[in-house]
Amino acid sequence: MKHLANIFASLVLLVISSCSKDDDNNTQEASFKEAKIDLITHKLASFSIINNSKYLIVFESGLGDDHKVWKDKSVANNIAKSSDVLLYDRAGYGKSDINNEARTISKLRTELESVINKFSNGRKVILVGHSLGGMIIRDYAIQNPTKTAALLFVDASHELYNNPDQAEEDLIYNLFKDAYGNNFGGTLEAQQLIEDSQYMTTLPNLPNIPVIAITSMKIDAEHNADDRQLWFNSKEALRNGITDFTHITTTKSGHYVMLSEPNLIITNIQMLLSKLP
Repeated sequence: MKHLANIFASLVLLVISSCSKDDDNNTQEASFKEAKIDLITHKLASFSIINNSKYLIVFESGLGDDHKVWKDKSVANNIAKSSDVLLYDRAGYGKSDINNEARTISKLRTELESVINKFSNGRKVILVGHSLGGMIIRDYAIQNPTKTAALLFVDASHELYNNPDQAEEDLIYNLFKDAYGNNFGGTLEAQQLIEDSQYMTTLPNLPNIPVIAITSMKIDAEHNADDRQLWFNSKEALRNGITDFTHITTTKSGHYVMLSEPNLIITNIQMLLSKLP
């Protein structure tokens, strides 16, 4: 069950931090404009700072997390000092409505497209994706190559590593359901983890744009050196067809790199911006 390690880490942190996630920092929140995006079947909550910079930077959270994971250590706030930033909650998270359609990667990607279309104003986007969010932004970039300027994968899930069987998917699903109920976003998304892994295997390479992947190589009770190498190799597969690909590893952080090393995320978003015209 090696591929469950990062997901279990997400679940543990989610349970520990659930109360703090509901109590956002008012000073940080005040600078972001909140709006609802109507998708007909449900509405998604968005949080943005828009001053018409050349590129729009969009943050995609992982399984079990809402937009606040990017604000907890002021990653999004720091980037917003010089660039337009867009955060949002997927269905069933935070202030967004519930949606009981199958919450597959392709469905999540189409909703990300709708969110971006409301704010991009024809601009290309830089996408930052953590964990399961890495699969979502990867699908977006492949389906929307002319709209995507660059990608930052933050300890992102990959089908070469994250490929659960039915018993493992059921275990993750039940952990979320027992903790947060049937309609929580993480519960609904966990039902599709097998299908998501299968879907990702059908996708072609990423478009040839600047890509940075940050991977945790921290050894702990759940992750030995062999497991970390498999995790590293899965992210190496992202470089296929990419001229400008940078793979950064860290042993200081576990799965939540943006919480342990926020400056590492900020610095590499700035690096991507420096590569663009």
